[in-house]
Amino acid sequence: MALSLTIALGLASCGDSSSAEPLIPFVSFNESISILDQRYPQLRTDNGSVEIAGGVRGLIIVRQNATTYLAFERNCPYRPYDAACSTVTIDASRLFLIDDCCGSQFTLQGQPRGGPAPRPLRQYATSLSGNLLTITN
Repeated sequence: MALSLTIALGLASCGDSSSAEPLIPFVSFNESISILDQRYPQLRTDNGSVEIAGGVRGLIIVRQNATTYLAFERNCPYRPYDAACSTVTIDASRLFLIDDCCGSQFTLQGQPRGGPAPRPLRQYATSLSGNLLTITN
């Protein structure tokens, strides 16, 4: 009996430690931008990225290729409710994304590459129709 209880308690303590981290709030939105808009010249080259309004703290749009665009929440998954911080930006090198407050870094595909962030950036759905890119959650 004691062995069964010990095993059960041990298994209960196992698991993904990131599940203890708070999740980013959910906000419903539907944003559309023209990829030819003069404000977004970076969206005309592969791996180009821009920051726009939408989501919780804004969106980062990354062009993978001429037909594929990725959209990520700018709210960092590490301490997402920290009002003074927790905002991801495009690094000055334009090679990765970063939260300057906590030091978390992410690839242009939204995957963590350094720092305390426990999970990837929240990714949103994108669809391209002609020159109109629509981002929704």
